[in-house]
Amino acid sequence: MNKLNQLGTLVMIFLAFACQASSSENRVSKTDDTTVEELTSPTTTTSEAEFNAEGEIVAEVTPSTTPEQEDTPAKDPQNAAAKTVAFQPKEEVQTKERQPSPEEETSTPPAKATEVTQSEVVNEEAPSAEAIVASEEEVVVETPVVEVPAPPSHKAWNNLLTQYVSRAGNVQYKSLKESRMKEIEQYLKELADNPVQKSWTKAQKMAYWMNAYNAFTVKLILDNYPITSITKLSGGKVWDKKWIKLGDKTYSLNNIENDILRPMYKDARIHFAVNCAAKSCPPLLNRAWTDVNLEYYLEGQAKRFINHPDYNQISADKVVISKIFEWYAEDFGNIIEYLNKYSKTKINPDAKVSYQEYDWALNQ
Repeated sequence: MNKLNQLGTLVMIFLAFACQASSSENRVSKTDDTTVEELTSPTTTTSEAEFNAEGEIVAEVTPSTTPEQEDTPAKDPQNAAAKTVAFQPKEEVQTKERQPSPEEETSTPPAKATEVTQSEVVNEEAPSAEAIVASEEEVVVETPVVEVPAPPSHKAWNNLLTQYVSRAGNVQYKSLKESRMKEIEQYLKELADNPVQKSWTKAQKMAYWMNAYNAFTVKLILDNYPITSITKLSGGKVWDKKWIKLGDKTYSLNNIENDILRPMYKDARIHFAVNCAAKSCPPLLNRAWTDVNLEYYLEGQAKRFINHPDYNQISADKVVISKIFEWYAEDFGNIIEYLNKYSKTKINPDAKVSYQEYDWALNQ
């Protein structure tokens, strides 16, 4: 009988250890990934038993958990308090963590009071199509394009000069008046309709004024032809008469030469470029002045005039030169030095200087 009791006791101890080992295995193998048994059985009940040294059951703990409620197992299986915290639902733990202190409740407004709905944000940040269009209209401002008139073409004047003016500067006034008056008038109108602009280059401005001076002088002679001298007009003061209309201003020949060309450009070679329709005047160039040929022909005119015996007689010790050098002495400075820049004959610094009489007969 005693043997049977001992055998039963051993069986019970064996069963108890087996149950305990099974329960421990379930707890250790539990991870974040749910086992097949847990997936098939959402709610499971596991009984745990504690035994004394003789193998008798002392107490039984039966926790009830679900996969959703169960969190990481407690590190110490014997700690009942740790088990209780480990099996608390996540919602409860998070709620406890978010609970404010009494001071926070009085100082911090509720979250709902500061919430901004998505519709309010959209309405505030997204402007309407009309507002976008209005904004674009305000930003895009069309700047009016102001067209600055270009210098007039001097081609018509150039054609007339090449046909009716010799290389020596003699003008065929009679032929011009008989057949080309209309063309001359058209060219002068082009000058009048296109006055000098600030945006033009220096060469373009100079060419304009020199062509204007020469073309209006020729027109003045043609309007009074036949005539023997320009000095016969306006009582000999023809250069002071204002009759040249350019843009909204009216000029005299003296205005163009002495108020514009000379003071503005300060180039003494201008005197070899403008022509006063007289034989002693530097010869009229049989080309129109342009910004392209300006420098080339200014140099050419200076050399031709200074070295031409009809206008100047030059030797090393004595020079008899045009009255132009006397009338406009301030433009030429030291006359010997100036003449030597272009003269083929070297003039001595102490050479005697005199001026010859001016012939006002018409340059034809």
